[in-house]
Amino acid sequence: MKDVIESAISMIAQRNRAIPEQAAKTALERSLHAIRTHLQMDVAFISELSEGRRHFRYVDAEAGEPIRAGDSAPAEDSYCMRIVEGRLPELIPDACLNIKALKIAATKALPVGAHLSVPIRLSDGRIYGTFCCFSHAPDDSLTSRDLGMMRVFADLIADQIEADLRVRGARHDAGRRIDAALQPGALSIVYQPIVNAAQKRVVGFEALSRFKVEPQRTPDLWFAEAASIGRSVELETLAIRHALRALDQLPAGSYLSLNASPDTVLEGDLAGLLAGQPLERLVIEVTEHAAIDLYEDIAAVFGPLQDRGLRLAIDDAGAGYASLRHILNLGPDIIKLDTSITRGIDLDPSRQALAKAMCGFASATGSQIVAEGVETAAELQTLAGLEINNLQGYFLGRPLPLDEARAHVLDLRKRLFDFDFI
Repeated sequence: MKDVIESAISMIAQRNRAIPEQAAKTALERSLHAIRTHLQMDVAFISELSEGRRHFRYVDAEAGEPIRAGDSAPAEDSYCMRIVEGRLPELIPDACLNIKALKIAATKALPVGAHLSVPIRLSDGRIYGTFCCFSHAPDDSLTSRDLGMMRVFADLIADQIEADLRVRGARHDAGRRIDAALQPGALSIVYQPIVNAAQKRVVGFEALSRFKVEPQRTPDLWFAEAASIGRSVELETLAIRHALRALDQLPAGSYLSLNASPDTVLEGDLAGLLAGQPLERLVIEVTEHAAIDLYEDIAAVFGPLQDRGLRLAIDDAGAGYASLRHILNLGPDIIKLDTSITRGIDLDPSRQALAKAMCGFASATGSQIVAEGVETAAELQTLAGLEINNLQGYFLGRPLPLDEARAHVLDLRKRLFDFDFI
């Protein structure tokens, strides 16, 4: 009995906190095993009743049993439906002595001896299915106490299944939103200029996504949701394809910076995406904010492309430990200084010291610094004084649709030549 109680305690603990889908599955399987072995049954399972069928969702059984998770059969032919409807008792010590049970083909085919089954009822009153176990031999020792224990487990199972249904529902809703974002016209690209202060000219543009679909929210949330359901590669690939259409319309000599997560680099056929493009005018910004375990694989993808002119940038440098690991392991051509360092740098000697140290590192490793988030003239002058000449931010230009971005370049050139850089 101890192992059954421990399994119940485990399920209660897991019910009260969010757990990964695989962990939830493991908890249910452990519970099935615990009660099956405690009652000395041959098979225990959780079934779902839907659309006129009985589906085996989780099964724990002795070796050689024919029932498998994923199997299904007409509900009317099952013990499950008849017990839910009250046509069979929940506790049957010997199915061969029950006239109604004998009418079910499985009683003799399996055969079924002792059988216990209780409905799994969700919080809104709906019957999800049943929690069942049976042995091939009759068992007259089974009592209402055993049935009561089954009901306790059924309540715990219902809680876990309901949580799983909510997760699946959320994933389904997220999938529908991402489907909408992938439709023609839902995603557009804007371009933000990257300026070289010393040369007083626009040297590049970062391509950024915008979504014209509900719900209205920032692009990072769209990409985060896509990643949460394993569809980031689809969405990022679409954004890259859209962004590349403008490359030949950007000012001559400027580059285009494209954002890509490690998943897109490794799984999105980056070489195919960039085939036929002038790689010397392209930069790929790696956008991952967490640790990467596959640096060698990423480097293997980038290596041949870098040999042909593609440049690699690490985004948000200085924002956390992960970005520093990326810099050390990937050896980028461009290091993009995070806005947390740039913002207010004119007023903060510590930020200035860190930016200067990053410049020294970049110089020693043959990379280039781009400071993001430049919003004031004072920040621009301070960065230029630190010999950080490649700058990006609202002070120099907001992300704009292609035609507006091209027109802005002309105005920006005039402003740059009138600006007194240190």
